Amino acid sequence: MKNLWVCMLLLLSLACGEKKVNKKAKQLLEKTSQRWSTEKAWDWYDKQPWYIGANYNPSSSINQLEFWQEDTFDPETIERELKWSEDLGMNLHRVYLHNLLWKQDSIGFINRLDSYLELAQKHKIKTMFVLLDDVWHPIPKLGAQPEPVPHVHNSGWVQSPGTEILGDTTRHNELESYIKGVVGHFANDDRVLVWDVYNEPDNIAGQPGRRELELNNKHEFSLILLKKVMGWSREINPSQPLTTGIWKGNIAHWGTPDSLPALDSYMLLNSDVISFHAYDGEIENVKKKISELQKYNRPLFCTEYLARGSGNTFQKVLPILKKDKIAAINWGFVSGKTNTIYPWKSWDSTFTSEPKIWHHDILRQDGTPYSEDEIDFLKGITGKNQ
Repeated sequence: MKNLWVCMLLLLSLACGEKKVNKKAKQLLEKTSQRWSTEKAWDWYDKQPWYIGANYNPSSSINQLEFWQEDTFDPETIERELKWSEDLGMNLHRVYLHNLLWKQDSIGFINRLDSYLELAQKHKIKTMFVLLDDVWHPIPKLGAQPEPVPHVHNSGWVQSPGTEILGDTTRHNELESYIKGVVGHFANDDRVLVWDVYNEPDNIAGQPGRRELELNNKHEFSLILLKKVMGWSREINPSQPLTTGIWKGNIAHWGTPDSLPALDSYMLLNSDVISFHAYDGEIENVKKKISELQKYNRPLFCTEYLARGSGNTFQKVLPILKKDKIAAINWGFVSGKTNTIYPWKSWDSTFTSEPKIWHHDILRQDGTPYSEDEIDFLKGITGKNQ
């Protein structure tokens, strides 16, 4: 009987101990899964230089899959183009990934990411990785990617994860290992500056033949998935901040989240640093976006801009961003298979030759510039011409 009581007391003690351990684990998880405080965000950002760079995709790749798959990964082109970027004084590139790459070959994918980061570090360029994307083709497929449609903007870009997974909430958890695997591997790697967890959630493909493939009520599915992705990333607790950028809606409401749709409000209230897109032709709208977003009292990253045809140019936008130390990342660097020198309207109108005014991008594939004046301006604002 005495031994029985001893055993019961021991089991009770172990149970209590387990409860204490579980409670501590829960408290630790709650602590690490929280958004950065404003103090932490500014303490981190105040140590950083002003960042300027481009959304980078090698000129030899039509999309994220061709960029990273083993058969088409092109370090020679990447090395050459990153050197040109360094020559302009750029120090940050935003780079898109894809969940299918993890499913296809997680070890090889991580190794190629590491190879890219080595090349970027060699040229003094930090990286902002983009994990998911709701833009362009809703049904991504691994393997050989299509050739570019001539004279058409971004004809081969693909969504991640795409309609099949996004529209089936029971399949969202298929992405957990990808998010945690990539973020976890580079969570303390200072070559990675920021994680952009989801680009333009609820963007609807506008191209003929693809609109019909989009989800009804896509914004609802995108919000559900975004919350999961943000949660998985928080569980990893990386040393780098998390963000997802606001890109649409009434600018006047950007500073008042209660007046925004639930998706946009969530993006702003759960990002460690605030990111946004600014393709506005009216430069006063760019200034208005900034003034509204400054109400959140967090570091700002402009992760997409440059639409020359509408008047959104380096010369007009960059001085505004630099004045307030807002990171500036334009769309496109070297003109190539994405064809983003052509405007968005090229989907619905016919171009037969290179547009007189490039929409995005800076250099041709041989390294010569679209505009010498632009190059002089960029080198001037980055200090490379001194």
